Parts: sequence; C-alpha cells; structure tokens
Amino acid sequence: MPDPDALPSQLEIQTMDDHLNKVLASIGDEFREAISNSSRYYREVDIGKRAEKLGYTDVGSRYRGIYAIVPLHQPVSGMKVRIDGRTFVDYAQFESGVVVAGYVAREAGLPYKTFVANESMIRNFAEA
Repeated sequence: MPDPDALPSQLEIQTMDDHLNKVLASIGDEFREAISNSSRYYREVDIGKRAEKLGYTDVGSRYRGIYAIVPLHQPVSGMKVRIDGRTFVDYAQFESGVVVAGYVAREAGLPYKTFVANESMIRNFAEA
C-alpha cells in the first residue's frame, strides 16, 4: 500500500502537468472563436470539472474550484456582475487567450504573458 504522506514522484508530477496542459488547451479550443484577449467581458470555466470530464482525475481533484478565465468578444446571455479589475493580480494569459491564476500558469509550464485586466471587468454567468 502506498504511503499517503509520500511526495509525488517526478513522473507523477510530469504526468499531471501534461494533463493540466491538455485541459487548458481544451478550454482554449472550445472558446477559440469567442475569445478576445483584452475584453472586459469574461466567463469562468472550472479547471477541475473540465479535467474530470476529460478523464484526468488527478488534475480534477487538485484543481476543482479553480477557474480559468475566458475573455469574450461580447457578452453572452445570463446574469452579469461587474468585478473590480484589481481582482486579477498575478494572473497569466496563454497564447490561446485563456487566463489563469499565476500559480496555475507556473505549474503548467506553458509560455504566458502577464494578464492586464480592464479597470472593471464583467463576469458572465453561463453554463460551461
């Protein structure tokens, strides 16, 4: 029986990073046509739930409740809430346009730039 207090092996870490990258890529692929890198409108996608849908339970359990931000060309139907742009401190944007917290970007190991939010952002609540 494996020791639950043991640190993950390098192979386990590499596999989780690969799975995280695939999850982030799937989010970028799904919203490719809707993304606008500098938009004030955005929606959130739960990284953990997306990982579980793709069969990556390791990433699903670690990232459940952690959200990727998808900046949108235009608002979508549903409730909208104005969010102070200063909320997005230490956020990173991948080439796909998908935005994540800085620590998620560093764990993914993909190239990114610092995300600069608008003064106010508008979160769109829609089913992902």
